Amino acid sequence: MTKGKAFIFTAPSGSGKTTIVKHLLSTHPKLGFSISASTRDKRGRTEENGKDYYFLSRDEFTQKIDEDAFIEWEEVYTGNYYGTLKAEVQRVWDEGKHVVFDVEVKGALKLKEYFGDDALAIFVKVPSMEELEKRLTGRGTESRESLSQRLYRAKFEMTFENKFDVTLLNKELDDSFQKAEALVNNFLKS
Repeated sequence: MTKGKAFIFTAPSGSGKTTIVKHLLSTHPKLGFSISASTRDKRGRTEENGKDYYFLSRDEFTQKIDEDAFIEWEEVYTGNYYGTLKAEVQRVWDEGKHVVFDVEVKGALKLKEYFGDDALAIFVKVPSMEELEKRLTGRGTESRESLSQRLYRAKFEMTFENKFDVTLLNKELDDSFQKAEALVNNFLKS
């Protein structure tokens, strides 16, 4: 089995972790993205199956749970399951790359435990809850109810910040990109 290092990015929804991960993937050729599986609906017309997520039905997802196909999985919002497929991590490693995860907090903690010293777990933080609400509202994808759910969950997820290897404050995006690049490069050298 081929094995590489793992970079785990986590944050409350709207913190900018996906933007930071996409930047790293576009600038660092030795990184490969682990595509998560999810039962949630696609957002708009831009998300693609097999690129953004593996969109599975609930039955398909529970079958994979029964098959022990996941490293970790979680019901994140009522009825929406997310998980990391073992085969997906192996796919990235077989390409000779180090795997990058963009996952929610509980899944990130499970991945950190699974990969141990071969992983760097990075918690992306926004300057304030007000800024987080502004970013979520700016996406234009949230209903009043879903915004309320995400903000409630974000307050809970922020309590786990100290369980990760490093916190990356995402105040200015270009600065965050540089800090993320330095974190990756330094961990690859270790």
